[in-house]
Amino acid sequence: MAYILSLETATKNCSVALSKDGELIQLIEFAEANFSHAEKLHVFIKDVLDQCGIGFDQLQAIAVSQGPGSYTGLRIGVSTAKGLCYALNLPLIAVNTLQALAKQLSITEGYVIPMIDARRMEVFASVYNAEGTCIEDISAKIIDGNSFENLGDAPIHLLGDGAMKCQELLNAPNFVYYPELIYPSAREMVAIATAKFNAQDFADVAYFEPFYLKDFVMTTSSKKK
Repeated sequence: MAYILSLETATKNCSVALSKDGELIQLIEFAEANFSHAEKLHVFIKDVLDQCGIGFDQLQAIAVSQGPGSYTGLRIGVSTAKGLCYALNLPLIAVNTLQALAKQLSITEGYVIPMIDARRMEVFASVYNAEGTCIEDISAKIIDGNSFENLGDAPIHLLGDGAMKCQELLNAPNFVYYPELIYPSAREMVAIATAKFNAQDFADVAYFEPFYLKDFVMTTSSKKK
């Protein structure tokens, strides 16, 4: 009986899931314009466990969204996951954020491209075929009218908070958008985390770092004080 706690904080969605033997049994998540992960994540973890009557000592692993995504969000999620792993002597499971996002959509033909906003016209993206196999690994892409032309005329399904800003440039009939599928969730982490747990595919708790893809850039307000 494997209880796995999954944490997703790579975007504005603060999401916590508890699964048992690969089945989701509880999920709490909340997305808002301003990041509130520092205030909500530990509360959500406690609420998820309390609502299921599960103690920390009954967990077998902690899964965390590894990125790419928000620098601050990833730091909060990963530091929390590592802290729990150290305190409870549990293995850490790292889950590709874009892979989890892509799992929100099931298709029969074409491609799924999960996108996370990286500001301006840049996105973090990868490409999956209809079987769910990644055929183009994660990269930071600056979107223009020729993006993804190598995929031909097959249906191209774009989702995530980086997709919606692409509609004006990527407007051919084969591009399909999903405005309701904006953020990755811990819900889709369950299947990935369970498969990794069964394969004993664990991250090194001591040395694991989030996958930022880009260096953190500090921005300052242009308003005069």
